[in-house]
Amino acid sequence: MEAITMPVSLPTTDSPFYQFPSPAKLNLFLHIVGRRADGYHELETVFQFLTLGDSISIKRTITPSITLLTPIDGVHNDDNLIVKAAKLLQEKAPSPFGAEIKITKLLPMGGGLGGGSSNAATVLLALNLLWQCKLTFQQLAELGLQLGADVPIFIHGFAAFAQGIGEKLSPVYPEESFYLISKPNCSISTQQVFTAKDLTRNTPKLDSKAFDNKTYTEGYYNDCQNLVINHYPEVAKLLAWLIEYAPSRMTGTGACIFSRFSSEQEAKRVQKLLPNTVTSFVTKGINTSSLHSVLQQLESEICT
Repeated sequence: MEAITMPVSLPTTDSPFYQFPSPAKLNLFLHIVGRRADGYHELETVFQFLTLGDSISIKRTITPSITLLTPIDGVHNDDNLIVKAAKLLQEKAPSPFGAEIKITKLLPMGGGLGGGSSNAATVLLALNLLWQCKLTFQQLAELGLQLGADVPIFIHGFAAFAQGIGEKLSPVYPEESFYLISKPNCSISTQQVFTAKDLTRNTPKLDSKAFDNKTYTEGYYNDCQNLVINHYPEVAKLLAWLIEYAPSRMTGTGACIFSRFSSEQEAKRVQKLLPNTVTSFVTKGINTSSLHSVLQQLESEICT
């Protein structure tokens, strides 16, 4: 995919607000195959996007300030990946513009759905367009990797088998199933999971050319799952319950669990049986990020 470009002429007024999706992801499996000298873990995983996600609205301003108009409780604006992404792009691809940004948050924090990484990627891609930076997706992905290991997958926008710390991507085409996403009343720190002494770190590497199971169930695992269910009884209890209804697995470092169904109706039927203490969504897996189609449409509108 090529970089999105815009006309050379620079605007002299603020833009309107443009709305961009910030989709969730699933790790259909997550194998930890080693640990690097710098402390980062070598992973093998398949990423797939969801129709579920946050929504980010951005207005390009002619002044260079970056303003987040909707602060997130418990997160200082300067620590928010949205602001960090905007300032990083501003630093690496100098632009005279700034931005006002608003987010409608739907994805739960500490759930393993990649919400923060997706937010950062959406901001990088959107501002690359609105600020006319003209960086390629690969250049943006390299910037995004400074913000988090999952940011590059959201930049590139295709379902992928990922290696390294998540930045080496090969396209794959898993089944676009319906999922019930369930989150117990707890949040899990990715850092705590990856620094735990009892985390499995020696799963044998896969042959990336040998994938023949597009649901990635039998023979594939989430190496973080056993650790999490041993330390978080809420996750263990919910997973045990869901497995009675459908193939279920934790995504990322948790706490969200995804259950695969052949129809939306069946997923919603099981959703109604969940206790009120569980946050849940019914959504669909998709192999192309919804963000990219919005960016292409916006480019077309702006350039005409």
